[in-house]
Amino acid sequence: MLKAFRYRLTPTKAQEAVLNEQLWLCRNLYNCALQERREAYRKAGKTVTGYDQMKYLTEIKEALPEYKGVYSQVLQDVLKRLDKAYQAFFRRVKAGQKAGFPRFQGRDRFDSLCYPQSGFSVSDKTAYFSKIGNVRIRLHRPLEGRVKTATIRRDCGEWYVSYVCEVEAQPLPETGNSVGVDVGTTWFAITSDGEFVENPRHFQTAMKKLRVAQRSVARKTDKRSNKRRKAVQQVAKLHRKVSRQRLDFHHKTAVKLVRENDLIAHEDLNVGGMGRSNLARSIHDVGWSQFFSLLSQKAECAARRIVRVDPRYTSQGCNQCGHVSKANRLSQSRFVCQQCGHAENADVNAARNILGRAVPSGINVAVVNASVA
Repeated sequence: MLKAFRYRLTPTKAQEAVLNEQLWLCRNLYNCALQERREAYRKAGKTVTGYDQMKYLTEIKEALPEYKGVYSQVLQDVLKRLDKAYQAFFRRVKAGQKAGFPRFQGRDRFDSLCYPQSGFSVSDKTAYFSKIGNVRIRLHRPLEGRVKTATIRRDCGEWYVSYVCEVEAQPLPETGNSVGVDVGTTWFAITSDGEFVENPRHFQTAMKKLRVAQRSVARKTDKRSNKRRKAVQQVAKLHRKVSRQRLDFHHKTAVKLVRENDLIAHEDLNVGGMGRSNLARSIHDVGWSQFFSLLSQKAECAARRIVRVDPRYTSQGCNQCGHVSKANRLSQSRFVCQQCGHAENADVNAARNILGRAVPSGINVAVVNASVA
């Protein structure tokens, strides 16, 4: 399986200038390649592929010597990135989804350089990149497995590198436990064991500072001024802090669930559709999609089992007798079955229904895990 390791880079001013120049050149290459594809189809009905465009990289370097300062595989990856954007566009068209045609990349939208196979190495204090040199790196944890790719990314004026490594799964000892997880906006998660995980509401907490920073941007009308650029960076840094806080919280919550349980069941939610409702801000703040993705990755690495169940009527059905009725849900937190009289916290009842759908009664969780392995 593949696992990513992200580290902070501290380039010198000269190296930072080289990195920014390479990003600018790669962005221009991407935009020119996109323009070539559009014009070829519009004027001659011809489809130009990524491999067709890669053939001309040698000629581009001869005509524009500045491109000789960019590693060859980095330039190839730029064209592959455009090719993937086209493939994703046609896949969405065939699926009847909102297509989203590949777009030209603005100055602040192209912020990564990828070394897909070679041209890089890493030691305790320095990371080497072809055409850039040795850059100081904060290797806060050791790399694992075999390094496959390296991606340099600019993030609000800071530089990071992500190494994708091929690692072996590290199964955790079996616990014999299984759990159902019901997610929400009042509580982040409620388990079938009766555990309530608080919703930290990172974005809501940061809204006051964000309002002040965004007003500062709005007052600066000259879009090319340094003051406006710094104000925009301040807004970006606040959003980045919220994103990091949310990611850290998701990591810790997912790790706890994976360590304590052999089987984890959760609802198979349409988070994208729910994010367009009147609760959009709260749903985006809680970040269910990211949490479920991390939970799945950690479970795969630990040889745990994740089961996604149909979310319909999990909050209206009784986990004791199975009676389903809208009248069972008396309030946000109260559940009383109108048939058998079973009373319980509504979210805990939903979590137990989720677990019940994942593991039918009478099946031992340890046996299920053994059959999956």
